[in-house]
Amino acid sequence: MSKESQVIKQRRKKALEMEEAGINLFPNDIPRPQSIGSILSEHGDKKADQLEKLDEKFRISGRVMGLRKFGKVSFCHLQDSTGRLQVYVARDTLGADNYKIFKKYDIGDIIMAEGPLFRTKTDELTIMAEKVSLVTKSLQPLPEKYHGITDKELRYRHRYVDLVMNEDVRNTFMMRSRIIELLRRYFISEGFMEVETPMMQPIVGGATAKPFRTHHNALAIDLFLRIAPELYLKRLLVGGFEKVFELNRNFRNEGISIQHNPEFTMLEFYEAYATYEDLMQRTEELFASIAQDVRGSTTITYQGQEIDLAPPWKRMTLEESLMEVGGVPADELRDREALMKRLGDADIPITGDEPLGKYWTKLFDHLVEPNLIQPTFITRYPTDVSPLARRNAENPEVTDRFELFITGREIANAFSELNDPRDQAARFEEQVANRGDDDEIPPEVDWDYINALEIGMPPAAGQGIGVDRLVMLMTDSPSIRDVILFPQMRPEHIRREK
Repeated sequence: MSKESQVIKQRRKKALEMEEAGINLFPNDIPRPQSIGSILSEHGDKKADQLEKLDEKFRISGRVMGLRKFGKVSFCHLQDSTGRLQVYVARDTLGADNYKIFKKYDIGDIIMAEGPLFRTKTDELTIMAEKVSLVTKSLQPLPEKYHGITDKELRYRHRYVDLVMNEDVRNTFMMRSRIIELLRRYFISEGFMEVETPMMQPIVGGATAKPFRTHHNALAIDLFLRIAPELYLKRLLVGGFEKVFELNRNFRNEGISIQHNPEFTMLEFYEAYATYEDLMQRTEELFASIAQDVRGSTTITYQGQEIDLAPPWKRMTLEESLMEVGGVPADELRDREALMKRLGDADIPITGDEPLGKYWTKLFDHLVEPNLIQPTFITRYPTDVSPLARRNAENPEVTDRFELFITGREIANAFSELNDPRDQAARFEEQVANRGDDDEIPPEVDWDYINALEIGMPPAAGQGIGVDRLVMLMTDSPSIRDVILFPQMRPEHIRREK
């Protein structure tokens, strides 16, 4: 039996002995405690003599994170969601019988302590326990204090332990919650209405990605977990809601990497009588305000690189970026054979049947995107790779679209919306006709969406923001798994030791 298994066995034996002695290991009649954070905030700066004058008892509950026993006295540190506070437990104060029970407690147990505040000889704010009780018995030990969980995959699998042991991880997810709150607050303050659209959809649409398929027994139909809410949100523009947003979960049956998780969070918003240029300004304003709130400045550091989020941000067309950043000569950009050779030399797979715009975006991904460290809007994507975007009035071969790149990765995608049902139907039909074996392209036309456009959608612009990537940026996290509480993992089979 391993050392860890022996520790678990001993702990469970001790728990059984406590239970046989009449101690409830999992009581439910626990009075609500004060938060440790509120005590630290109100009394953390008080001197010893000031604490002595307080005629107040405090009750806290938290997980035992440190425990030192010295015969007749003990010290432990309790941690709740707001902070950590030391508790002093003495046999003379607690009583011999109660102190004997306390000495059976382990690191990892959740306990409640009640008593006055004082400062120790080392000047640490501490509760002098007049009463201690068990709240929840921990049947498994926490990782060793100084090493914690060093295996990142194990941390992602056992996030509950990761959160207990690592303050930085807890802070990341508290910051994530704050960022989502700021996103919601911004759009509501700007007059947008928050809405909810279907997560199970009969037709794949709104983006190019391989979907997850499921089956509805009662209706006897296949449904798809949404890859984007776009087409439903634009139906709401048709219905008369002129400014809508949704914080939504999307699902794409694709690879897993430091930038991709099959289930992820997006914010999509649509605004009637706006253009993609309006959304660039809105995005600059939004990101800068979030950085100022959560990082205290519009200049932040990401993985050792200084990122300046203060508006205005750089803007380049896709064509300009290929020439200026990617080093592709202008005369090659419309030379199919030259582009195919360049892609082949870079080991980028192609069939030879793709539209020219597809070659541009593949080269962009390879040559340009990794080099866009500072916030950069890339605009005017080819029409043949932008099936939902409005054609540019001056050059119908490109669209009024942008993608935002920061730290070498895409953060957002937006465009002026195509609201001509005739053009949209033709593009859908062409997309389906040229689909071939590409299961990332929708296999059928969403005729109900075309019908909605025929009712009439006002001119509008819409945008999707990758919330997980935004949180990565704001929390200086290198992997998307660091900002998703429970990232998708291969199943783990846990073997129980008897």
